[in-house]
Amino acid sequence: MSSIKKVVLAYSGGLDTSAIVPWLKENYGCEVIAFVADVGQGAEELEGVEAKAIASGASECYVVDLKDEMVSDYIYPTLKTGSIYEGTYLLGTSMARPIIAKAQVEIARKVGADALSHGCTGKGNDQVRFESCFAALAPDLKVIAPWREWDLSSRESLLDYLAERDIPCSASATKIYSRDANAWHISHEGGELEDPWCQPTEQVWTWTNSPEQAPDKSELVTLKVVEGEVVAVNGVELKPYDCLVKLNDIASPHGVGRVDIVENRLVGMKSRGCYETPGGTVIMAALQAIDELVLDKASRKWKEVLGGEFSHLVYDGRWFTPLKDSILAGAEALSKMATGEVVLKLYKGQVTAVQKQSPNSLYSEAFATFGEDDVYDQSHAEGFIRLFSLSSRISALAKK
Repeated sequence: MSSIKKVVLAYSGGLDTSAIVPWLKENYGCEVIAFVADVGQGAEELEGVEAKAIASGASECYVVDLKDEMVSDYIYPTLKTGSIYEGTYLLGTSMARPIIAKAQVEIARKVGADALSHGCTGKGNDQVRFESCFAALAPDLKVIAPWREWDLSSRESLLDYLAERDIPCSASATKIYSRDANAWHISHEGGELEDPWCQPTEQVWTWTNSPEQAPDKSELVTLKVVEGEVVAVNGVELKPYDCLVKLNDIASPHGVGRVDIVENRLVGMKSRGCYETPGGTVIMAALQAIDELVLDKASRKWKEVLGGEFSHLVYDGRWFTPLKDSILAGAEALSKMATGEVVLKLYKGQVTAVQKQSPNSLYSEAFATFGEDDVYDQSHAEGFIRLFSLSSRISALAKK
């Protein structure tokens, strides 16, 4: 007899988790409580989700609004590090996982559960992300991962499983793509994307226009940045979540934020995904523009190191670790000077910072000018170059 009495399942209302509810009850003889994280995936995905969970056999369903906290406490801190995974991916799915896992553990404590469950497959990154967070926050709770246990191996078998039990599900065997959305982005996998030689069709993309469909006229958007955080859009001060929503609305018609990449999964295989991050791409461009003004060469180089390390930390699901605290402390220190205003031009899929200013700017026209100046003695460069290249000179002489 199973020792598990009560399980909290990370529930989405999709095919996988709809099947997991009855499967847990049948195989563990336990009560199943559904937990739904509202991370800004949209009202359409959340509509009727509680009724679906109960119809699948859950005894209760908790829908928790995490949107504001996710953007303020997970996305904005990550942006301060400048993290971009493998040079392209803005970590949309990855950044949402720790807050979802944390809220799931909080529900488990509230209801007195003795286990946690998720619908992640044995091939993906999310199983590692969720379970690493569980290990850090609730090592005493058992984790049940049905995809690593059951013999249901296809979409068709899951649909048959639900049909045999008269459990309603809106999914169908003809669904082509696997998608995951939150306020920051939407991801797309599957279908023709499984072949890297296949160009994505327009039915892949759901948030943004193609550059060809984008307006023929560019649009300017002004962002105010205070200590590495965007606080206003076009002169209107907004909370972090509202800034992101506003920029998603502005940038999507212009086709900004589309990427099509083959990335290295944590479990060892490569996967191909298409991501749409319209507002996030604008924010990242603005923060980079401010960094250009306020960070000296050594500081920018160090931030590149921090950003690279943090991108892997977030991607790998190591949020609740001392390493995260350490890197964020460094990024926070570098962001103290990152205050200013940026004007960005959106046009045909591109975002370009065309104006930037900061009270902490290190840029000096007096020093940088190609015209006549009285602050820089160009003859001083000779001595600098001789010292800078001294090791190369000594090496060359030694070879002779």
